[in-house]
Amino acid sequence: MLINDVLFVKGSSGFYFDDQKAIKSGAVADGFTYKGEPLTPGFSRIRQGGEAVSIMLFLENGEIAVGDCVAVQYSGVDGRDPVFLADNFLRVLEEEIKPKLVGYNLLSFKEAAWYFDNLTDKQGKKYHTALRYGLTQALLDAVAKINHSTMAEVIAKEYGLKLLLNPVPLFAQSGDDRYTNADKMILKRVDVLPHGLFNHPSKIGAEGKDLTEYALWLKQRVKVLGDPDYLPIFHFDVYGTLGIVFSDNLDQVAEYLARLEERVYPHLLRVEGPVDLGSKERQIEGLRYLQEKLYSLGSKVVVVADEWCNNLADIKEFVDARAGLMVQIKSPDLGGVNDIIDAVLYAKGNGIGAYLGGSCNETDISAKVSVHVGLATGPDQLLVKPGMGVDEGLTIMRNEMLRTLAILKKNKSLIQKKVG
Repeated sequence: MLINDVLFVKGSSGFYFDDQKAIKSGAVADGFTYKGEPLTPGFSRIRQGGEAVSIMLFLENGEIAVGDCVAVQYSGVDGRDPVFLADNFLRVLEEEIKPKLVGYNLLSFKEAAWYFDNLTDKQGKKYHTALRYGLTQALLDAVAKINHSTMAEVIAKEYGLKLLLNPVPLFAQSGDDRYTNADKMILKRVDVLPHGLFNHPSKIGAEGKDLTEYALWLKQRVKVLGDPDYLPIFHFDVYGTLGIVFSDNLDQVAEYLARLEERVYPHLLRVEGPVDLGSKERQIEGLRYLQEKLYSLGSKVVVVADEWCNNLADIKEFVDARAGLMVQIKSPDLGGVNDIIDAVLYAKGNGIGAYLGGSCNETDISAKVSVHVGLATGPDQLLVKPGMGVDEGLTIMRNEMLRTLAILKKNKSLIQKKVG
């Protein structure tokens, strides 16, 4: 099936770009934004509106396939590509990418994704991860439309996988409104919660006091609002701030986490990015040591790798080193959907938890693609996105998952009837 034409449309993403370096350095909140000057190249202010570019492929059979180019909230730090401003890339898409798309004969997703994910610019560098992410989403949607199937079925067929027929656990993120949004999550029985956005030491408190108090409040809140059979996993993202609070003393961080685990029992505890040690090599060694120290304390806390764990090669390094028991596969940072699939399968195949994540700064289109990747690859949890309001992202992703599962079960039933 040929691609006859392509359109690129500038739009909005589901959240904002935040200068993490400035925030960690003490930027003062001013309503919904921050006072002060940005510190990360590419930012014009500490918080600025998120942007997206929709790629629409007009196929030979009249179908239109869509993918969205988006980047993570905290762009430009910890080895990630720069902040994605649409106006900086529309010309590149029109002049360098479009000529390769128009007339391209789509035979399979894997083949097309590998080709476009590995294209290089005039300097011989791979294109920005946001472009590769959007391109491969559109290609996956196109192959699904050509074959009159779901995207999950395309992935399963081309990668030799068995489709899930039950939902993937969903992990919602609260943003700073961590009390009200936790209530929403409990009422809607979210599997893993609340993220918490503990992105500054002041939110952790001296010796972790404030994080502990919040965790205890959350445990009690589940008892008050939750159904008797509801026992969600607690997952806190602390953006390296425990390292700041405990002066990067990994033994003290481990001891704190072990105590926190005891306090939140019977909830399982996952802690993402407990430290940020400034480079990939140090981060791998630090998380490996921290997880081993927790083992020695008899703790089952799951350390989740995030910072410095960006692309497929990074993820393989963290997995091979056992740097934590779970890796976040932060979808926009990997670029191609093909690499996202490979990352989930690599982590699972090597006994490390696969957290198919991403960013609040994505769109409804990229969120739905993640659902299909999840149903085909079976990660341990799937991030609810876009946005920080809980309800919007949960509606998009849970409903897409339930609709797709209904289709898959119907298709399976039809196949069994034909065989019978």
